[in-house]
Amino acid sequence: MSGQGPPVDWISIGLGIGFGVVVRLILLKKDYRHYPGYPAGFVAQVTIAFFAAVIGAAFFPALVAKEYQAATFLVLAATQFSGLRKVEVDKLSAIEQLTLVQRGPSYIQGIAQEFEERNYLVMGVAVVTALAASLSELEFGHLWAWVVGGAVGLVAMLIAHLVKSGPELGDVCEVEIAPLRFEQGSLLYAGPVMLMEVGLPKARERYLKDGVGILLTPRTPRGAGAIWDLGQRQAIVYNLYEIIGSKTDIGYSERIPICRMDLPEGTGKAAIALLPLANDPDRILEAVKRTPVLETAKAHSVYSPALIAWQRSHEGGE
Repeated sequence: MSGQGPPVDWISIGLGIGFGVVVRLILLKKDYRHYPGYPAGFVAQVTIAFFAAVIGAAFFPALVAKEYQAATFLVLAATQFSGLRKVEVDKLSAIEQLTLVQRGPSYIQGIAQEFEERNYLVMGVAVVTALAASLSELEFGHLWAWVVGGAVGLVAMLIAHLVKSGPELGDVCEVEIAPLRFEQGSLLYAGPVMLMEVGLPKARERYLKDGVGILLTPRTPRGAGAIWDLGQRQAIVYNLYEIIGSKTDIGYSERIPICRMDLPEGTGKAAIALLPLANDPDRILEAVKRTPVLETAKAHSVYSPALIAWQRSHEGGE
């Protein structure tokens, strides 16, 4: 910046960067998705968040100092976060080749998009905090810059935490344990839903002895669209495999969890068959309910006959 301009507003910049990085640390966690990894993934995400916070915190002070070229550069730098999403997709897609139960492209895109969006949240918190601190300093002095900037930063962090994630499957679908059975000798059913044909007698015995069935019933239009989406169903199966585990390995394709719709009846329901490592119904149901509703599933507007009847008999719905 030009040496003839006003002094740098380090209070607002410092508060903006500080609250921006802190909110990313709060939103950053390693969970069943095994990403980001530790420590490399953590370091990369925190570093990117720091740059996002710098961009957000310096934007308003640059405008106040009439450094319009610097402000334009900051905006251009922010657009590079869309390129980082592609990098995340490439990383996760490479890992995908060596997993028994894959996330699926929809889930991978959702994870990468979530990381990109959280960088924008970091910038938003930094911008709001720096703006509040800068205006307070101009009007009331340094002390009020710390007080007002800190208060606004805390509120912005709270809002960012509230909007960090969307609905989960348990919010839009009923999830319950369903009995497993075989019909016509080898057709595996979970409740009313036919899942697959299991040819080997020992495999059928294993399902009847150790298997668990899960029945998914939509209770809103979003739930119907989620269950209909193939990427969403793959995400459910992945969650179960990562959280609960499955008694499978390379060469045991009939033991890999599968999620299918109730067809051709078209009731809108879906079911899953699982050979869990830990046969704990409560944990199994919680793993399914915790699955996030993916962006691809949100775009669906599938209305099954059963769901339309449900809507007509109940008020509201999404």
